[in-house]
This record gives sequence, C-alpha cells and structure tokens, in this order.
Amino acid sequence: MSRMIRAVIVDDQALVRLGLTVLLENEDDITLVGEAADGREALDVVRRTRPDIVLMDVRMPVLDGIEALRIIAADAALAATKVLVLTTFELDEYVFEALRAGASGFMIKDTEPAELLRAIRVVASGEALLSPTVTRRLISEFVTGPARRPNPHPQLGTLTEREREIVGQVALGLTNDEIAARLVLSPATVRTHVSRAMVKLHARDRAQLVVFAYQSGLVDG
Repeated sequence: MSRMIRAVIVDDQALVRLGLTVLLENEDDITLVGEAADGREALDVVRRTRPDIVLMDVRMPVLDGIEALRIIAADAALAATKVLVLTTFELDEYVFEALRAGASGFMIKDTEPAELLRAIRVVASGEALLSPTVTRRLISEFVTGPARRPNPHPQLGTLTEREREIVGQVALGLTNDEIAARLVLSPATVRTHVSRAMVKLHARDRAQLVVFAYQSGLVDG
C-alpha cells in the first residue's frame, strides 16, 4: 500500500471545509492533519503539521492564499509541502500568480470528487497538475497581457541546448513520454534532462518550470 498522504484544508467557507473533510476522511491513503479559515491561520497549521499537501483557497480574509503560498514556498523547512490551489473559475485571474508563487497545480472547486482525489495524489507524488489545454490558455493570457516582457531566469545560461529545448516542450504542457516521442529520445533521458533543469533553475516542481520557461522567453506561446 502507498504511503499515507497528510493533508491540510484552507478555505474561509466552513461548508467547503466540511465537504472536503468528509471527502478525504473516506480515503484509506489520505489523512487530514489540520484546517484553517484564512492564510495567517494556514501558516500556523502548516508549520505545525508539515503536511504533504495543502488545499489552498485564494480569496480569504487576513492573509490571502497567494501570500500564504508565497511564504510556504520560501520556507526551506516546508520544501516537501506541496500546494494545490482551489479556484472558482478555470482561468481565475490569480491562477498564474499562484503558479509563479510556487503552487504545484490548481483545481476548480466544483470539480468531481474523484478528480480532486486524483489531483491530491498526483501533486503529493511530486508531479505538477497542469493539463496541456489549461497550460496553453494560461500562458496565452500571460504572453498577451500588458507590460509582460521576457524576464530571463538568472540561471538560464546554465542550461544546455537540449535542456532548453526540453524545458520549452514542458512549457507546452507535454508529458515526458510525449516529449520523448517528439524529440526521438527515451522517456528516461527526458526525465533526466527535466530533473537537471529543475535543479539548475531552482524550480520546486514541473509547474514552476513552466512559469520560468515563459518568463524567460523559451517559448512563443
């Protein structure tokens, strides 16, 4: 059996927290270790419990989800904690900001329970939750937005040509297998290049690698 996933729920609506609690309590491999009603409270709970994953609402009183996420992502002691942002709309104006701040993915609040559970397991395993279509739409919003010029990552020059090429493919929402087929490489080779690029760019996960790629101008959108 897989290891137990320790989760924290953060949402200012009691009904939402209750619904998520009931959902998680029915799963054998997920345990709820805490909950919070605002970002400030979330920080206290997360620091105390060190969960594997945080289900984070964006709009909350006292301290919003983006700021709480940014603080969690910057805390070396919480490096193993992944954040899955919950939004009301698929292209919520805060989604890209959340990814840039260090979120490992996002889900719409009215998603099917089974899909949310799958998302929790995917993110807790260290993968990013970014579907190709949503990634492209997010990036389109980013690229066409006002005053958004390429802002190359300071470590961009440390990437090899192959790593730059593969990071560009990751930014299009392609999986390792899809990149391997497109570039005629083995999936293991692609995985190695992605891992090395993440280390060089100090990316927490694949989601942040996508953000860095677009900010650095490695893809045209």
